[in-house]
Order: sequence, then structure tokens, then C-alpha cells
Amino acid sequence: MSSNAKEMGEAAGPADARCPWCGEDPLYVAYHDGEWGVPEWDSRALWEKLILDGFQAGLSWITILRKRDAFRAAFDGFDPARVARYGEADVARILADPGVVRHRGKIEATIGNARAWEEIEAEGGFDRFLWEFLDGRPLQNGFASMAEVPAETPLSKEISKALKARGFKFCGPTIVYAFMQAVGMVNDHLVDCPRHGACAALSKRG
Repeated sequence: MSSNAKEMGEAAGPADARCPWCGEDPLYVAYHDGEWGVPEWDSRALWEKLILDGFQAGLSWITILRKRDAFRAAFDGFDPARVARYGEADVARILADPGVVRHRGKIEATIGNARAWEEIEAEGGFDRFLWEFLDGRPLQNGFASMAEVPAETPLSKEISKALKARGFKFCGPTIVYAFMQAVGMVNDHLVDCPRHGACAALSKRG
């Protein structure tokens, strides 16, 4: 969890006021209350979340969330500099790990994505690369129901295209939009959810 998430980890308020997607699962509720939608400015943490969202493709986020600690162990704490140097032995090691999603294509893509991250980071920062699409400030949406929340947007398509051009894989527009929601690039907490205002208060980078 990033420092921002720790700072904003207070309870969201009455359970019936939360965004309904988190249900009553304690792990999911804690994620909603403390992480989802909190603006993330750390370059490495942004990369980790994008990778995990790529692993989510075809699965539910709660599945990935339950496996997150195992993913972190398997991928050396999602240190891009270490992952970028993985070889076939590392791919085999991760494929044999029952704690993660054992998908060769996604594992190999993670290694390639680490190398792409290194290039962008050296040019000025992966965080800057992403946040410049929004001029450094999260978009504040005002959705009243889940039916209003899009699966992708023109901006997520633009970011997806830019990431793919730099060598990233498993970063289609829908994956990118879920990533944008999670790292607070867009505030998609419903307006009646107490976390909407809490995340909006963090909209300016410190």
C-alpha cells in the first residue's frame, strides 16, 4: 500500500453508503476504504498496479487481491529493475507457484513491461508519463449509480495506445480504465460514497 493509501485508510462510513461493488468481503471493503481511488504518485507502485490489472484480465479483481501477497513474493516485490532481468528459469519458477495466476503469456508480458518501464522511467519517470495525460490532476466524476460508470473512455484508449507503443502488453482500454480508477487518476467513487470526497481532497499532488 502506498503512503497515500495509509493516510486515507479511515473507514468509508456506513456500509450502505459504500460503492456497492465491494460487497461485504472484509478484504474487498478494506481495499475500497483505503486504496481504491486514492491518487498514486509513486512510479513503481503505479507499475505494480498496472501489472496486477493485466493479470486480472478474464478474472475478478478480488481473485487478484487475494493473491497479491503471493504475486509480490513471486515477482521480487514488483521491483521492475529485478523483473526486467528475469529469464526462462524465472518464468518456470513462477509457473510452478500455486499462489499466483499461472499464465505464461502474462508472466512473460510482465518481464517485457518491466523493461518498458525502465526506458520510460529513465526518460523522466513512469509517473510523469501517465499523469501528463491528465495534466497532473485526477478527473473528478460524479456518478450516482454503477450503471453510469464506463468500462473504458477515450482517454483510457489514448493511454492504452501510448503504453502499447512503448512495448507494454495486457494494457487494453478496459484494463487501463480499471487501473485509472484504482490509482485515482479518475475518481469513480459514487457521489454518495464518503470516499468520493476523501479522494477528491487528495486531487492536488503534494
